[in-house]
This record gives sequence, structure tokens and C-alpha cells, in this order.
Amino acid sequence: MTTTRFAPSPTGYIHVGNLRTALMNYLIARKAGGTFILRIDDTDPERSKEEYVDAIKQDLEWLGLHWDKVERQSERLDRYAEAADKLRDMGRFYEAFETPTELDLKRKKQLNMGKPPVYDRAALNLSEAEKEALRAERGNGVWRFKLDHQRIEWTDGILGDISIDAASVSDPVLIRGDGQVLYTIASVVDDTEMGVTDVVRGSDHVTNTATQIQIIEALGGTCPRFAHHSLLTGPQGEALSKRLGTLALRDLREQGVQPMALLSLMARLGSSDPVELRADMAELIDGFDVTRFGAAPTKFDVQDLFPLTAKHLQSLPLADVADAVADAGVPADLAAPFWAMARENITTLNDLKGWWELCRDGAEPLIADEDRDFIAQAMGLLPEGPFDGDTWGAWTGAVKEATGRKGKGLFMPLRKALTGMERGPEMAALLPLLQVIRARG
Repeated sequence: MTTTRFAPSPTGYIHVGNLRTALMNYLIARKAGGTFILRIDDTDPERSKEEYVDAIKQDLEWLGLHWDKVERQSERLDRYAEAADKLRDMGRFYEAFETPTELDLKRKKQLNMGKPPVYDRAALNLSEAEKEALRAERGNGVWRFKLDHQRIEWTDGILGDISIDAASVSDPVLIRGDGQVLYTIASVVDDTEMGVTDVVRGSDHVTNTATQIQIIEALGGTCPRFAHHSLLTGPQGEALSKRLGTLALRDLREQGVQPMALLSLMARLGSSDPVELRADMAELIDGFDVTRFGAAPTKFDVQDLFPLTAKHLQSLPLADVADAVADAGVPADLAAPFWAMARENITTLNDLKGWWELCRDGAEPLIADEDRDFIAQAMGLLPEGPFDGDTWGAWTGAVKEATGRKGKGLFMPLRKALTGMERGPEMAALLPLLQVIRARG
């Protein structure tokens, strides 16, 4: 059975980059009728916060990305310790004691010699006595996995055939000197024991995947199918990493972005298929194909979310937005005509409040000097209320006959006088709301 996972670290809020990974894994699982695991990568006790665990769940629920089960890596430390012991017994795990400064000097020396800046495995030559002396001086060392120096190859679901020379990669550190288990081994153990069949993640993990393949094989596991999606850039191709803090999902939600708008964009962005607004999750799942995505950096512009949000809102019945309409202050008996009027004229639901304030309080008239007599005459022809959908047509017809004005010269001054704006909803729909509110006042 197909099993995928999303493994965020609870050290901050989910942003659009994280979402891309989560969504692809979710859609693969759902399309295959499989299992989607939310796996909290909380092995770093200093940086992991429970508030972020809760926030991650809230963001996924807001989007409708419902997981089948939750796993926490902090509850699986004994499994990682067993895997580490197994690697030690195989001679594939060794302790190293270099300081960051010493490692940096080694890298610079290798680069100056025209060699790849990889760890030189000096720790393998240490005697037990030398190790004890270093522990006494520096504390426990880090534990590195000893790579087999051969080519590591796999067929990537997005990048195609990949081949990496293990000799060009440093033996990865899997356990820090303070005992903290790092992602590389924790992920391998989890993927193996949880039966993960497909892993989609960012292209910055390609080298990490190569080392993990050797760790999986050393531990006797079965390698999942890997796919590495491109990284997001800003709209001009600039690095997005420094802006991700402002692209947290909760910030987008606060700005009024709708879940289906965000999901529709992220499910196609960077693929050979056009971005299309989808009506529901079932359409997203049915139309998803990870092999349609490319390797080139993918431009993301947050502004693209707002036309999609507006289009999505236009498709919704009142029942789907009733809470937002009520929150804007609209009385229940006016909710239906108000939504019918406003839906075509909002970008996000946050805009509803402004339209309700116009209906409730009116607006400062916008009247040009040359239109003052015309507006006064027109207002004198305004029929008694209550108004309905036919009132605007009947009124403007009477004003046209009385004044001789027509077209834009007739309609625009009246709109500006009533709404204080040059553009907006159909006046036939707006006028009854203005009159009803004023009549109530």
C-alpha cells in the first residue's frame, strides 16, 4: 500500500515551501488510496515547541490535508539508538572529534589542493587511548556513518536518473556530540519501520537522499521511491528563503487567502500543466501527477493567490460564507441579497466589512460641480421605498427622460453620488440594500 509522510520540525510556522512538500505527499497517498502520515520531527528539544506542533496541525486542517496518523520522533529515540548500535556492530559508524574550526581548515586545504572538501576520515585512525583523551578534553564526539565509496544511483520521480559518487560526499553526522539524533538517521528508521513507499521533498535534499539510501541498505530496509521538487523563488527569480517568514500559511490566511486557491496554485506550480482553480480536493487529487513537475527553480508570487481567491469566492453559495457575512455585521435577513451583491466585488472575505459599512452608513457623495444640478434633480425623482431589483432601472429611465442624459453621463454621476466610488456592484442590486438600511435608520 502507498504510504507517504510529511515531517515538519516544530521550530516555526509552516510556510509555502513546506506546503509544497506536504501537498505533494498528501495527493500521492490519496490518489492511491493509501496512508498519509504526519510525522513531527522534534528530536531537537531546545528548538522544538509544542505551540508549533499545534500550529502545524491547525494549518493542515485549515487546508483540508487530513492525516491518517501522527508520529513523534521524540517518542522513538530508542528505535534510533538500536539502529545506531547495529551500524556500530557492522563497522559503519564511528566517532569523530574535530571542532568546527578544524573541519573548516581541512576543507580550505582540500579546496586549495583542488580536491572535493569532504571529511578525510582521520577519526578512523584514532586508537582507543586517543579517543579517551579527546573525550576527556572535548567531551563526546559526533557519530558519522561510513559511506561505501561507490556510485549511488536511483531514478527520481521528478529529476530522472541520478548518480552520485559517494566519494564526493562527507560521511554524514547522524548523532551530535550532545547525543541529539539528527534527521538523516531518524528519517531512515521511521521510513523503514512505517513502510513509507514514496518520499517527495525539496531538491536541496538530493545529496542527503544519496547517503540515506546507503543507510537504508545497511540497515536492511527497502528504499522508497524518491522525488525531489524544485525550490521556490520570488517572482523575479530571487531567493525566497529570506521571505519565507512572511509567507507563513497563517499569515496568508489572515490576508484572506482561501484554502482552495492556495492548494490549486501549489498543486500545479512548477509543473507542465496550467494553474487552474479547482472546486474541491477530489479534483486536485484526480488531476495530480508528480512526474509532470520540472527541475528548474519555480517562481512563486503571493499576488497570484488573490485572483484565484476572488474566483473561488464567486462560486460559493451563501451557506459556505454565512459566518463571514455575519461577522461583517450583516443582519441575517439581509445576508442573501448582500452576498449576491458583494460576491462579484470582493477579493477576499475581509472586503465584506467595507461593503457592509457602505450599505449601513452610506458614503460621502462624490459630485462634480457640473453635476450638482443634475444630481439634485435626479434625487427629486427617486421613488418612495421600499426598493427592489427593478428600482434602479425605473429611476434611471425617469431621470433620462427628464434630463436628456444617457449612457455614462447618466449612470456614473448617480453611482458616484450614492456610493462615493466610480466602480462597484451592479447598482440594481446595491440600491435596495442602501434604501433598506436607511429606512431602518
